[in-house]
Amino acid sequence: MTLEAFADTIVPGEKRFPGDRAVAGVSTGGGAVASGALELLDQSASGYAAVLEPLADALNAHATGYATEAGIDLDPDVPPFAALDHPHRTALLQRLLAPGNPEKEMWVGLALFSNMAFDSAAHLATGEAMAAGHPGLATIGITRPDPDGLWRFPEYSYGRQLAPIHPGTTATGSPS
Repeated sequence: MTLEAFADTIVPGEKRFPGDRAVAGVSTGGGAVASGALELLDQSASGYAAVLEPLADALNAHATGYATEAGIDLDPDVPPFAALDHPHRTALLQRLLAPGNPEKEMWVGLALFSNMAFDSAAHLATGEAMAAGHPGLATIGITRPDPDGLWRFPEYSYGRQLAPIHPGTTATGSPS
């Protein structure tokens, strides 16, 4: 729940259900949590899978200190970071991500993975993510593939062809 609340603070989304405490619900549509931030972080290739629990503990310790400093009574039924409302979560993350914070790199990494889950679905095959209606890819306007599952781009992204096709390029687009 703590790391979901972190990811939701980085890329907010709407609540998944009425009593959702991790997702603050300050945005419409799916954010980092609905886009699979925790699934991405939990993959061994992320480099974070083995340290997610200690990171959540550290974030909750920071949230407890922040709440004490700000005079906030935290709900004991949820982890301290999730108990903070969105503006306070944001304020705490601004501190943790600030230049000069000795822990900055650790928190920046988590933030990057939260963004990566949203804007590239790095933990999923793109075709599968699109078929499942991945909220981040839909939000940024990734086009669907053609019926055969391949992406083709009839218009150049810059509105003009930047270079001629190499004469050795095969009909499938592979270099010779």
